[in-house]
Amino acid sequence: MAFMVKHMVGGQLKNLTGGLTEEKPEAEKSDAAAQGMTQEEFEQYQQQLEEEKQEREANFAQKKAERATIRSHFRDKYRLPKNELDETQIQQAGDDVVLPTELAKMIAEDNQEEAHKQSVLGQLSNIQNVDIDQLKDKAQATLDDLKKQTENCSLM
Repeated sequence: MAFMVKHMVGGQLKNLTGGLTEEKPEAEKSDAAAQGMTQEEFEQYQQQLEEEKQEREANFAQKKAERATIRSHFRDKYRLPKNELDETQIQQAGDDVVLPTELAKMIAEDNQEEAHKQSVLGQLSNIQNVDIDQLKDKAQATLDDLKKQTENCSLM
């Protein structure tokens, strides 16, 4: 009931004053006044907050792209299906995503170990009781024998 009376009488009182007083919008007056700043200081403060927010968002996007790069690297390495979301995150970061140096070193070391394990000598070293030097000597002796036999061959 009080609301109804205030609404009806309040509108009538505003009309009686004739709009002689100029009111500032409450949002502008309350924000700057509540912070204890002038309007100019308040605008600078808002601009600074916006810049900081954009910087945080850019850093966050960069981190997301780095993580996506790592995931895509491991997907390639282990032949897993690619993820569209990772590709999108990398592209949004501007394709200038680089892995952190420590992680890049770790990946390079893993690649070297994998390459060594995949080589013939790496596979032979995994077999127990195999002497690599002895195998090399036998292989060299076999090659020397083949060369001697080809020298004695009348067809060659």
